[in-house]
Amino acid sequence: MTATMTALTFDTVRDGWERSVGMVKDRVPVPAFDAEADHASVLIKVKYAGFCGSDRGIWWRKAFGDMIQGSLAEEARTTRVIGHELLGEIVAVGVKVGPKYGYKPGDIVSTESHIICGTCYQCRVGDSHVCQKDKIIGISMDGCFAEFLKLPAKALWPTNLEKIRPEVAAVQEPFGNAVHACQATDLRGKTVAIFGCGTIGLFAVLIARGMGATRIIGVEVDPKHAQMARELGCDVVLTPGPANPARPHGSDPELRAAIRELTGGVGVDVAMEMAGFNSSMNNAIKAVRRGGHVVLFGVKNGDAVVEDVHRLVMDGIQLHGIVGRRIFGTWEITQRLLEDRSNGIQDAIWNTILERGNDTIVDIDAWEKSAFEGVISRHPKAVIRFAG
Repeated sequence: MTATMTALTFDTVRDGWERSVGMVKDRVPVPAFDAEADHASVLIKVKYAGFCGSDRGIWWRKAFGDMIQGSLAEEARTTRVIGHELLGEIVAVGVKVGPKYGYKPGDIVSTESHIICGTCYQCRVGDSHVCQKDKIIGISMDGCFAEFLKLPAKALWPTNLEKIRPEVAAVQEPFGNAVHACQATDLRGKTVAIFGCGTIGLFAVLIARGMGATRIIGVEVDPKHAQMARELGCDVVLTPGPANPARPHGSDPELRAAIRELTGGVGVDVAMEMAGFNSSMNNAIKAVRRGGHVVLFGVKNGDAVVEDVHRLVMDGIQLHGIVGRRIFGTWEITQRLLEDRSNGIQDAIWNTILERGNDTIVDIDAWEKSAFEGVISRHPKAVIRFAG
């Protein structure tokens, strides 16, 4: 008899993308594992799994539907286990894993969520974070909202729980998103505006300060997120005005004026767009100084309208599209930032963003769909405990 495990899933037949929301707590087979056949892979027992902004997009059916349904069709399957942020323990290894990667049963790991091919043009020239043939855990292959999952050893990241508490170690992957965004340009001595203080934006506040930004301006509509941004190091947090129904993509002139006033009429050196709204993108472009940098991380499907392309070109504004993490350079910086307790970043994540686990850490045994929807509505970040 095939062993089964608890997992959070989406099923194309049972649920249907257009007619459902959320995920279903289900019993699915434990991934089959054979040390010879799975020679370069490991079986992981999941301890904690972070619930990401991408997972929110899946929950509300706003993103990744084409990738989930398309990959399932290719596999001739209907059920996808969701989730890609994890901390787990290796329980079995392929025969080549030890000699090649050094992993063994009992090792604690996180993982890069983009499983790269290693052979496409991008991988060969050092841009593997935009691998042409990559698969994403929990989207185009089964993920970590489950008791066990099988992964290639090449994607794993060793984690020292004597230096990083497990709940924080489970969110290294999204923290790495913010590290990558903050690496787009040198932040030392710079003024930075962060448009959207959700989880990645809040991480970016901590990282920008740690990387030497001298002034950080947050832009956020949610009062709770705005307060968190202040606690984490924003010098000021501004609230954008309501969208103009006639021009929903348009920037907010009052917000632009406020940022100009805060920067002596110049504008910020770096504007980081983390929300994914068209108006937020234009706010970022309008807020940056001549010759400044706009970092685009927020994602939303479909087209966008850019205001005043003439200014974009003539002011020499540089746009940086950021996806994922550089493999594994971003992870190295992530590890150093989190393990160095003197910078306060790890403690700030636990105390402020994860609120010391109060209502943000949910046991899988007690997981219930409507209750969990309340958790992700109340908090920017939630973590599911499987075996922590």
